[in-house]
Amino acid sequence: MSHFTRKDFMKILGVAGAAAVLPVSGNAAIPELTPPINRSGKVRTLRMAHLTDMHVNDTPAARHGMQAALNAVNSLADKPDFIFNGGDAIMNTVTFTKEQIKNQWNVFHDLVKGENSLPMFHCIGNHDLHGWLLPNSNNDECKQMAMQEYQMNKRYYSFEKGGWHFIVLDSIHARKSVPGYFGKLDEEQLEWLKTELKSVPTETPICVVSHIPILAVCTMFDGSTVNNAHWNIPDNCLHNDASMLRDLFFKYPNIKTCLSGHIHLIDHVNYLGIDYYCNGAVCGSWWMGNHQQFPPAFTVMNFYADGTSDREVFYYNWQA
Repeated sequence: MSHFTRKDFMKILGVAGAAAVLPVSGNAAIPELTPPINRSGKVRTLRMAHLTDMHVNDTPAARHGMQAALNAVNSLADKPDFIFNGGDAIMNTVTFTKEQIKNQWNVFHDLVKGENSLPMFHCIGNHDLHGWLLPNSNNDECKQMAMQEYQMNKRYYSFEKGGWHFIVLDSIHARKSVPGYFGKLDEEQLEWLKTELKSVPTETPICVVSHIPILAVCTMFDGSTVNNAHWNIPDNCLHNDASMLRDLFFKYPNIKTCLSGHIHLIDHVNYLGIDYYCNGAVCGSWWMGNHQQFPPAFTVMNFYADGTSDREVFYYNWQA
């Protein structure tokens, strides 16, 4: 196995696949994130690029990084059918007014328009919502602005592609204390989800997409999770209704895959027959390099007719 320094890694041109060796510190390296995939006999029906946590603003690093990510996706020889934006398209909004964040949205839209030719779907992230910690903010208005920017008719919705049924959830709920949000489904959305799951034919595989993970091991390493020698996973890192969702999902064996972002780390958990993928961050550590051991990245999900899925992780040349 080769060992790259960080300087060597940044010299790599184009898109590097999941088998690339990653710099951690000095000459240390971690191996590939994607295990060998046995696709023999599988019929792929859909290929989706999952770009989450782009955190764009009007800085050279963010502009160049997102441009490079979009160019890398659109240049793949095995091109995805569409892009799913997993939320947090813009940098930071929680104490900003609507007027103060408009420029961030303009940068995002300009880059998507100029650098991307693929259809794009969206879900709402916590950084997409302005002013949640401001005293007089209206949470519904904040969410409505994000929906308008994403051209979403509803904050949660479903669609079908390639024989799969996709359910897109709204994880983000307001709290008037730092960090200003937590992850869960409100009652209205939960009732919709229950009805939606009942309506999907049992032979149709389902993929659930959320911004905040429903289940992810990497939440153990995000921020301060150890308190008095006990693990503490805060509900701004993981859905606080995860146990309820686990029980609900168990009733529907055709729920096969769940996708999330938010943590800026990458993992894959199979629990009760469902593959939970937390898919890193396009911006890595907010355009300052690696977030812990993980460089800026995007993933591509492959969906198959038999209800299985797999993932390819791409570390792209993000730095000018």
